[in-house]
Amino acid sequence: MATPYDFPSDLLAGQEELHQVRAELSALLKRLPWAVVPLDGFSDEGGWRKVERPASPGWTADEQAEVEKLRRREHELAVFVTTHRYWSQFTGPDGIDARSRLKHAHEAPESKDEDA
Repeated sequence: MATPYDFPSDLLAGQEELHQVRAELSALLKRLPWAVVPLDGFSDEGGWRKVERPASPGWTADEQAEVEKLRRREHELAVFVTTHRYWSQFTGPDGIDARSRLKHAHEAPESKDEDA
């Protein structure tokens, strides 16, 4: 049976915001051109696999600022979550288990009576 953890509300909020910031950053990076600065496209057929990239117009100053803002916030939240005073009560495998469960604390709990 899983051990329940009584995570403090600020730790839960920090972890949830970290999930949101990472998702937002990932979505933004997928939308942006592959290169930060303008670069010509290329095709490399001589390697062990073919690699092709279209020309990249680069990122605008606003796009660069948005990525930097999200990365900075992601770092702040990661530091907050990993250094939270709550973790001082755990050692060894218990700490690992608790940290792993925090990452999934926002998910809806599974019901054992789903077939009923």
